[in-house]
Amino acid sequence: MSSIDRATVWPYDETGRPREFVYQRYGHPTGSAAEAALGALEGGEAVLFGSGTAAVTACVFALAKPGTKLAIAEGAYFGTSVAFSEFAPWGLEVTEFDQTQQPPRDADIVWLESPANPLLTVPSWAAVRAHAGRKVCDATASTPIYLRALDEGADVVVHSATKFLTGHHDAMLGATVTRDEEIAARLRQVRTRLGLSASPDSAASLVRYPGFGGLISFDVGGDPIPVETATTVIANQTSLGGVVSSMESRYRWEGDRIPAGLLRLSVGLEDVELLWADLEQALENA
Repeated sequence: MSSIDRATVWPYDETGRPREFVYQRYGHPTGSAAEAALGALEGGEAVLFGSGTAAVTACVFALAKPGTKLAIAEGAYFGTSVAFSEFAPWGLEVTEFDQTQQPPRDADIVWLESPANPLLTVPSWAAVRAHAGRKVCDATASTPIYLRALDEGADVVVHSATKFLTGHHDAMLGATVTRDEEIAARLRQVRTRLGLSASPDSAASLVRYPGFGGLISFDVGGDPIPVETATTVIANQTSLGGVVSSMESRYRWEGDRIPAGLLRLSVGLEDVELLWADLEQALENA
């Protein structure tokens, strides 16, 4: 990993013309290096943002306008739907659909998540490719190792890079990747104008790939709280994709959109037998 350039401004050249980097909000060397690496993995042009939600917000500004109809996969990350709700007064129309089936024909934007968090459904890519609208896929849980959504018909890939891409719960970061030059330029424009940029320190995190199989959801009968609070190796906390395993019930955040007994487990790098033993004792003692 190269050294982190934390400068916020860079001098013009000897003729007074701007060089490649001018002001950190527009872009910086550390971020550009990370974008190049992620772009190579996804097969497109990557743009980094200060968080996954910032990347989602940029996509709305870049792709939508008042009256745009956006269809989001049922069971997709709750925070994405919450972010979309903030655009309702501006005329964004949002509906949910079963992403294992055909998206609504009148949708201008189809928002997929593979796999959806926490229900873990995956899109019907044949149906996605047949749809005429813009397609955005949140690939946070799959990473480019298990899914290159641009190859499957998506126009834009979104990552909450805070999760598996950084892998240590020590950096807040988001990203988009696209092969459409106009969309990439618009995403960069939105990032600059709205101040959604990633810091150099976050952009310099090592890239790790615990992988698609690291995210598991399962249901328990009755109240899930006694189970999630009974583990000693698995941390009872939110988020996912870290080296430390974490588990939480999601009903308290998401309500009736998911089963009341659903527990989301993000498997870290602990010894697998320790994790099995921890889960077994928690289920027995809860």
